Amino acid sequence: MTKATRTAYGEALAELGETYDFLVLDGDLSKATQTCLFARKYPERFFDLGIAEQDLMGTAAGMASCGKTVFASTFAMFAAGRAYEQIRNAIAYSHLNVKIGATHGGVLIGEDGASHQCIEDLALMRAIPGMTVIVPCDEFTVKSAVEAAILNEGPVYLRFGRTSSPAVHRPDVKFEIGKGLVVKDGTDAAILAIGDLVYEALQAAQILEREGIAAAVVDMSTVKPVDRGLICHYAARTGKILTAEDHNVIGGLGSAVSEVVAELGQGQVRRIGVQDRFGTSGKRDDLKKRYGLDAETIAQAIRDWR
Repeated sequence: MTKATRTAYGEALAELGETYDFLVLDGDLSKATQTCLFARKYPERFFDLGIAEQDLMGTAAGMASCGKTVFASTFAMFAAGRAYEQIRNAIAYSHLNVKIGATHGGVLIGEDGASHQCIEDLALMRAIPGMTVIVPCDEFTVKSAVEAAILNEGPVYLRFGRTSSPAVHRPDVKFEIGKGLVVKDGTDAAILAIGDLVYEALQAAQILEREGIAAAVVDMSTVKPVDRGLICHYAARTGKILTAEDHNVIGGLGSAVSEVVAELGQGQVRRIGVQDRFGTSGKRDDLKKRYGLDAETIAQAIRDWR
């Protein structure tokens, strides 16, 4: 099955609205973020704040300060970038129950181009005290992650993609904040990935398996708090950890994993991701190759390491 994680996000909000009492805000992008699905079902619980992202986050903070759980949705570039100060000072400083649903993250959103291809959002959100950062990889982890965000006390940043992503997990997958999901075990190296790169990592591992190389694949969907136990396990077991993300290699998953391994003093880390440069407009498959975010690049990185 293939479905964009942003679509799964909208569907999860609409479905979970039956069980949980929360509000959804958007910044004039409800069709793109798919919060329109919630709006149709619960119009009295949906608010469109228009093209005013700072106001979007400030209003979400105000509602949350009155005891509400609030989802605030827009593109990652506008959420993490344009409204950073409001997220930091109005939401996170007071540890409010605002869940930021940021869609269109990374360069693989395609033709929207560099101005909209946010490659620094995870770094920005990781640095905010008390912020939980989650990047689901497929439609099945999205619903579980959204529900976990609702139940989690405090602010959460959820990042979703624009285009369809092949399913990696089974429909009954159980997501838990702070825990990685082992997709494939291995003893020669471990590939820790997030978002669209989990599927690419799995494809790479299958290529390597045919060459006699056993690479583990882990969906590290919680970037903060990162699963230190699983990182330590594979650092000790394989000695080689490769991170893969549609994000700048600075400040995202690669940095989070490197920090743990450096403190551990065992194992090595190499990073697949956007190599500290801006994105560009193009087709998704072309951009994967241009920025080295495809299965073959991941597989070659493991081969070169041996």
